Amino acid sequence: MKANNYEVAEAGETITFRGLVARSTSQAFFLTFCTALGMASLALVLQIQFQDLALPGIGKPNWFLLTLLSPYAGIYYWRSGDRVDDMKVKLAANDDETLNEITIEGNDEEIDRMWRTLNLQEKGMVKVEGIF
Repeated sequence: MKANNYEVAEAGETITFRGLVARSTSQAFFLTFCTALGMASLALVLQIQFQDLALPGIGKPNWFLLTLLSPYAGIYYWRSGDRVDDMKVKLAANDDETLNEITIEGNDEEIDRMWRTLNLQEKGMVKVEGIF
C-alpha cells in the first residue's frame, strides 16, 4: 500500500493504513462546470420570475452574471481538496487454518482498487469471466 501513499498507522489485530488522497484538477473543473450550469439555471428562473424588477441605482439586473461566481466553487475545492483516508484490514483464519478471511473497511473506490490489484473475490462469490 506504500505505492498509493498509504503507510501503516496502527498494527495490531486490525491493521490501519492511513494515506493522503490528493485533490484532482478534473474534479475541480467539473465542480466549476456543474456550478456554472446550476447558476445559469437559477438565473433563468430569476429572470422569468422577476421580469419587471428594477433595483434602485442598478436598474434591471442581469441575473446571468451569477454564473461568474462558479469558479469560486473550484477554488474552494482546490483549497480543501486533500483528505486523509483510512483503510482497516483484518485477517482471520479458521481453526484448521485452511481458510483465511480478510475484512476490509474503507473508502469504496480504494477498496475496489485494492480488489483489482490483489485479484480478490468476495466471500461466497464465484468469478465469471466476461465475454470481451
